[in-house]
Amino acid sequence: MDEGKIRKRVRDRYAGIARQGGSCCGPASCCGSAGAAEAASRRIGYSGREIDAAPRGANLGLGCGNPTALAALKGGETVLDLGSGAGFDCFLAARKVGPGGKVIGVDMTPEMVGKARENARKGDYGNVEFRLGEIENLPAADGSVDAVISNCVINLSPDKARVFVEAYRVLRPGGRLMISDIVLSGELPAAVAGSLAAYAGCVAGAVPREDYLRLVEAAGFRDVRIVRENRFEIPEEDPVAYAASIRGDAGIPPEAVRAAMGSIVSVHVFGEKP
Repeated sequence: MDEGKIRKRVRDRYAGIARQGGSCCGPASCCGSAGAAEAASRRIGYSGREIDAAPRGANLGLGCGNPTALAALKGGETVLDLGSGAGFDCFLAARKVGPGGKVIGVDMTPEMVGKARENARKGDYGNVEFRLGEIENLPAADGSVDAVISNCVINLSPDKARVFVEAYRVLRPGGRLMISDIVLSGELPAAVAGSLAAYAGCVAGAVPREDYLRLVEAAGFRDVRIVRENRFEIPEEDPVAYAASIRGDAGIPPEAVRAAMGSIVSVHVFGEKP
């Protein structure tokens, strides 16, 4: 698929989500309600306390894991979130690093950045900053952060190798990567693999598990490993709604989406910069 078309489709999709406040990338249906986002977040590992701690409107239910729970963040550290959306993981990270630390969220969608900044103002988060930019070209200095996190975003990039090179660049020596993302354990149906709508829906852009780990290692990271893995599941009541959310105008039948789900795995990947 054409990279320019991919970026436009992804940007347009998430601009719409920012405006509507709906969830369209996680395993929940595209209900667009706060309740749906909360239910989706609980299924992928967030506690009720974490969900309640973030400003209202920050949790859009877009993740596939909980990277802040596994990143071992410490007080005073600087954290960079790749594809920060409305800021949910950034606000959780901010509580872990404390007032002496800093969290930087980067997102390529102006509407998401605007929503995240408003959430930061509402929650009075003085140690969180949101920057407009692409995760393939991070607006951050070399060796300026202690940890890089991301939640179900790198699968959306058409140049994943570049994303990991950039993550490596901005980390200090001894810094670490903790990524929640979608990978493949098998082949996708052709109708799904070739769909821009499915790409923007966090499905068609996923790569095989082994290839994903090789890309992280090729960027220079060491001790690269999967620390948690879960099957990506659609609740039994949601397959038709979920199929509609990713098939767009491509006419992908629900049964093809269900078949694709059997090849999708949610992983948490760790890597360290020597």
